[in-house]
Amino acid sequence: MGLLSNRIDKESLKPGDHIYSWRAYVYAHHGIYIGDDKVIHFTRQGQEVGTGTVIDVLLVSSGTTRLPTPCPTCASNEVGHGVVLSCLNCFLSGGNLYRFEYGVSPALFLGKARGGTCTLAVADPDDVVIHRAKYLLENGFGCYNVFKNNCEDFAIYCKTGLLVVDQGTMGQSGQAVSIIGGPLAAVLSTPLRLVTTNVYGMAATAVTVYCASRYAADIGMRRDVVKISAEDLTRRLATGLLQVLEPQISATPVQ
Repeated sequence: MGLLSNRIDKESLKPGDHIYSWRAYVYAHHGIYIGDDKVIHFTRQGQEVGTGTVIDVLLVSSGTTRLPTPCPTCASNEVGHGVVLSCLNCFLSGGNLYRFEYGVSPALFLGKARGGTCTLAVADPDDVVIHRAKYLLENGFGCYNVFKNNCEDFAIYCKTGLLVVDQGTMGQSGQAVSIIGGPLAAVLSTPLRLVTTNVYGMAATAVTVYCASRYAADIGMRRDVVKISAEDLTRRLATGLLQVLEPQISATPVQ
């Protein structure tokens, strides 16, 4: 794993990997590789574009590539509950292949320039990860929300079994946190202009705020999470009981 990139070759893939591919380096699409050249991932009704947010504008205007004609394996992805099975080529959609890293050190986590590439949380065994992904393929992962329940949230849940309890807060997605954290850091550093004209001081403050927000919001550091089985998750989603879960309290990062 490199400091700036988690890019890998297809030959190094193994079942249970959390993989992603940048769409013109504006937004990364995430999924779980289950072997046999197949990926399970979460989209809005089978479509990556169509979230109803400004992300759509960025994706379309950046020239996001999609295969012109779905292959036979992926032809059924146009409908459904949003958790879909695709071949690896359709998942990558012309982009490069990257592997999301788990159990990284705080220094390495903070050294990553962008969110959505790694986490402090430790992944579960690969067979457990694949079971969750396949179960959710059959039973769904709730309603897609670009900030609270997106493709990265899905993949992180499959890898860790951890879910954010408070549905009014940000989900597990590191890239969603980055979208919020960048402008927030700029705003919070603005008052320095009243006491100094040192552009380096303001920049350092903005970077510090940005890194701190990413670190505090990482699924491995948060306290508003609970470990829940895929079976219990889908049952609670169906009955509207997800809100009654109690977050686990820990003085150390979630394992």
